[in-house]
Amino acid sequence: MTITTSTSAPPAVRPYESYVYAYPHKTAYRPLADRPALRDLWAAEPKDALSLYLHIPFCEVRCGFCNLFTRIGAPEELTTRYLDALDRQAVAVREALGDEGPVRFAAAAFGGGTPTFLTAGELERLCDTAEKRMGAELRSVPLSVETSPSTATADRLAVLADRGATRVSIGVQSFVDAEARAAVRPQRRADVEAALGRIREAAIPVLNIDLIYGIDGQTERSWLTSLDAALAWRPEELYLYPLYVRPLTGLHRLGTAVGPDAEALEQTAWDEQRLRLYAVGRDHLLAHGYEQVSMRMFRRADAPREAQDGPEDYACQTDGMIGLGCGARSYTAGLHYSFDYAVDMREIRSIIDRFTTTDDFSRAEVGRFVDADEARRRHLLQSLLQAAGLPVADYRARFGTDPGADFPAELAKFAARGWLDRAAPDGLLRLSPLGLAHSDALGPALFSPGVRAAMAAYERK
Repeated sequence: MTITTSTSAPPAVRPYESYVYAYPHKTAYRPLADRPALRDLWAAEPKDALSLYLHIPFCEVRCGFCNLFTRIGAPEELTTRYLDALDRQAVAVREALGDEGPVRFAAAAFGGGTPTFLTAGELERLCDTAEKRMGAELRSVPLSVETSPSTATADRLAVLADRGATRVSIGVQSFVDAEARAAVRPQRRADVEAALGRIREAAIPVLNIDLIYGIDGQTERSWLTSLDAALAWRPEELYLYPLYVRPLTGLHRLGTAVGPDAEALEQTAWDEQRLRLYAVGRDHLLAHGYEQVSMRMFRRADAPREAQDGPEDYACQTDGMIGLGCGARSYTAGLHYSFDYAVDMREIRSIIDRFTTTDDFSRAEVGRFVDADEARRRHLLQSLLQAAGLPVADYRARFGTDPGADFPAELAKFAARGWLDRAAPDGLLRLSPLGLAHSDALGPALFSPGVRAAMAAYERK
């Protein structure tokens, strides 16, 4: 495959435009006028290797950087009502999948929010919904669960270990107490360390620790302090996230207004800080026996088979995804759908309340149709953003075309910026180290005009 390069200097680009964890992004979804029946949507889909995601939209606190669909606390037996609704939804979805052919789940995940906000008994019920209603054999497939330091209690972890959890991901963000406070994440290092000890005692095979760089006041030395504190637990995986300050989040509300020139200078300095800390973190982990899987994800080279066989960053974005819960997405080949989305706490509470009183879960409510062009963009995106790259033969086998022919302008731009690895073997489209560092600029550059327009027209709530 030939990529045309330009001899002119490429324009400056912001390295941190957005984290592409799903495409099309949920802000491009809209209410579906015809509310298609799930049975019709899934009728022609392969169902022998599905992924199952259960979303729990509750947290004990809301971090300053968080724009996830979650609310603080769950008063008046709200978790019970939510699990009741989740059970009704599971029954309706499993019925929609039908029994004309094999229905099998190859992977499962509990996310949020914080799934371990639920009590040990409620986690048992959540697993029962996945197994008894959906037919997922949790002890036979990879099962990943998100947790937090304050909710990673011994009784909850025992339930997860017993029900087959193979991976626990804990959001630490920083082992430096002052940095945690700066990110509006009230926690003490001692409590974090105690939670990590309990996770290791539970003997769940894969531990992932999330860390954040770019926090106000963070230095290379303090960043290394957090990295070394994490490495002391020999986690099988580490995710290094750049800090974003997104609209309607706590950090955004705490920000002060500045003039456009000052704001541009401030943004440039912050971009440079994050790029520098990213490089420090990447090099430190590579030197300590970790392999880079993507810009964010690092895996210990000698990790057990459960980690090696686990999903990559983009695996939850493949077709055949069943999402249960009001913040979950589902993916068929032609439609991505979910429930309504919000960041503002009042809006989130309203959406959760509507979910808990819903009786009919047999139709898709909000979503976006995915045509052939969008499918190509999605495949290129989710493959190219992995360190392993995109085998062109795989793309050609799926679509009958070549990525260089389908996206000549975009790939030429990436090559001109030095984002593509010129030393990659023939037939492999792979990012250079510079390209991986700029994943959050490269990803959005592949968005279609239609998705961009829909995202721009989205009214935040």
